[in-house]
Amino acid sequence: MDEFDFVVVGAGSSGAPIVDRLTASGRYNVLLLEAGPDDDTNKWLSIPLGFAKTFLDPAVNWKFVTEPEPELNGRHIYWPRGKVIGGSSAINGMIYARGFPSDYDRWHRLGNPGWSFDDCLPYFKRLEAYPGGASEHHGGDGPVKITQDEYRNEISEAFLAACAEVGLPAVPDFNGGESEGAGLYHATTSEGRRVSTGRAYLVPARRRANCRVVTGALVERIEVADGRATGVTYRKDGQNVTARARREVVISAGTVGSPVLLQRSGIGPAALLGGLGIPVVRDLPGVGENLQDHWGVRSTYKTWWRLTLNDDINMFHRRLSAIIEYKLLRTGPLTASPAFAGAFVRLLPESAGPDTQLYFLPWSTDRIDRGPHRFSGFTILANQLRPESRGHVRIASQDPAARPAIVANYMSADLDRKSTVAAIKFVRLLARTTALARTITEELEPGVEAWSNEDFLNHARREGQSSYDPVGTCSMGNGSAAVVDARLRVHGIAGLRVADASIMPTLISGNTNAACMMIGEKAADLLLADAR
Repeated sequence: MDEFDFVVVGAGSSGAPIVDRLTASGRYNVLLLEAGPDDDTNKWLSIPLGFAKTFLDPAVNWKFVTEPEPELNGRHIYWPRGKVIGGSSAINGMIYARGFPSDYDRWHRLGNPGWSFDDCLPYFKRLEAYPGGASEHHGGDGPVKITQDEYRNEISEAFLAACAEVGLPAVPDFNGGESEGAGLYHATTSEGRRVSTGRAYLVPARRRANCRVVTGALVERIEVADGRATGVTYRKDGQNVTARARREVVISAGTVGSPVLLQRSGIGPAALLGGLGIPVVRDLPGVGENLQDHWGVRSTYKTWWRLTLNDDINMFHRRLSAIIEYKLLRTGPLTASPAFAGAFVRLLPESAGPDTQLYFLPWSTDRIDRGPHRFSGFTILANQLRPESRGHVRIASQDPAARPAIVANYMSADLDRKSTVAAIKFVRLLARTTALARTITEELEPGVEAWSNEDFLNHARREGQSSYDPVGTCSMGNGSAAVVDARLRVHGIAGLRVADASIMPTLISGNTNAACMMIGEKAADLLLADAR
């Protein structure tokens, strides 16, 4: 049995910041447990365009799959989630978008004091290293390097020109106040390399004597005695090890992993646990419920303009040139994130602000495991920002290695279906602007034969995909469905907190990685304050 002040489960976007901040003072011993390997075991983890190589790699990816989705003709939807130091920040699309201030103010109104945007902004600024330095909106000397415009090409400029043609304003900084309009995304990349939380936070933390990181450690259960979390039991190299926490256990295993671990430990809906023969430690009906995710729909186009990443990969001389340029200069196509331009737009008349996010992808594919199309192509991905559909994550057995049952219930709400149709129509409008139409030779998806609302809905059901932003399964609040309070303490269990995307009561209006890092930063302050 090992003993530490804090035991943290999960080295992802929230767990890594927590460990770095807890160990910085030298006062507390911290154990970090990660089910996956170190992030230096796969070269593609550091190359931005390498996301395509890790998207289906079971060595660094949990490769979750949903149950048959009722509104999607029974399709199983693929959910890549990071299983490596850095978690999903090591395999994601690297977009740094905080969401809107109103998202966090809504959390506050739902009964979570300390989580308004004004409360959260200092933590965003603390983590950021913007190239322009500190400002009213941004931090300048944080651990996470954030860049914009490290790589761009002319076809992305055509997308931005199309947005201007339909009246969308140019937005120089989606994280700088007003977000409605089109512009270039910020990315967690620097000098041609991905900046995961493993590299930003854990590289310095692991130099400290009070930080211990164990990889390849699958946590099987949380140990609870007399209503208090006392540690965890994990499996490493075929052996069970119990780690004791003198102060607190922090679960940062993500929207899937955190509720699954709680349920396996007897913390969750009593009916579910009893049906699986798991003794109920604490009946919390909300564990695993309230699941939300962005549902994305692709519109794909063939172009005559050989400026796409398809061409950089398929044409031998372009591919060779890209490899050489990257090795020598750390520039060129290999430094590209999947989407480096996009927009936030308001499509429904009842919306008070932007309700849809667009991503311009200068590449196209039918399935990412098959590689890009052999021809020049690009994609515009659209997703509703604040879906009303709700799903769940539930364990299916006591076996720690068994896959959980994930049901997202995509497009089960009428508003979500209405928003999806509006998004597809708007993307087609963009494609018919002068700026983009001159580059297009064929609309591949949804195809010109799709005209009616039902056609567009069928396309979304047939070809839509997760935008990889699941949240909400350990929701923060005070009601009967809440799992943690505003200080991220699990209701009814002392010495146990959850800190990751699962605590979000509602999905933010954008990509979730930035918010998860902020949650980690804020959680560390809450832990340190209570420890003092």
